[in-house]
Amino acid sequence: MNTTLYALAITAITISFFHTASGPDHYLPFIVLSKSKKWSLGKTILWTIICGLGHVFSSVILGIIGVYLGWQLNKISWLQDVRGNVSSWALFIFGLGYLIYGIWKMSKKHSHKHFDVMGDEVYVHEHTHGKSASGHHHHHQKTKVTPLVLFAIFVMGPSEPLIPLLFFSGAHRSMAEVITLISTFTITTVVTMVGMVLLGIYGYNLLNTEKLDRYVHAISGAVLSICGAGMLFLGW
Repeated sequence: MNTTLYALAITAITISFFHTASGPDHYLPFIVLSKSKKWSLGKTILWTIICGLGHVFSSVILGIIGVYLGWQLNKISWLQDVRGNVSSWALFIFGLGYLIYGIWKMSKKHSHKHFDVMGDEVYVHEHTHGKSASGHHHHHQKTKVTPLVLFAIFVMGPSEPLIPLLFFSGAHRSMAEVITLISTFTITTVVTMVGMVLLGIYGYNLLNTEKLDRYVHAISGAVLSICGAGMLFLGW
């Protein structure tokens, strides 16, 4: 495995880990459902894996767009000799843009999902940080959570930073890089989800992930920027 592939794999692992571990909605619903529905440990882990794979699938679908765009870049004849630098600059600039977006998001009101237990049922609703003019928090309509609803929630919440990584590999026409990125992203996401669920079930809370959640976009942007800068200036 060459240095570039190592750098891309580490970037994918880092982004996937922080994206997954920082969002309580990646593991809290499984903990709540497991306890309220008295699921076995095996069933809890199974549904965590299924939803994790659904989450990755939607991310990969978006990432394939990046591969296609990189593939098209590769076909432009006058870019043949410089496409490596072009894709590295694209990765670096996208990372900086995403970092700026993440910093901007940190200063804004943001919403995240809450899971409430009512009797034997679990409901999900979005809660917006900050208060309205009347001084109240913003709450949205509650939806009853079933395993299929949970799966749908995960499929509809992809990880956008995977796109520039796959764009970079597409520009190189490197299937080895594409496969490595998708594999590492999938494994890291699912393993992190299962690990956080197990920690929650057994009563451990090692991270204040609700506070970390607001920084995840900035973290992803910083990681992409570092990776792009390494490709450009350090010969990764």
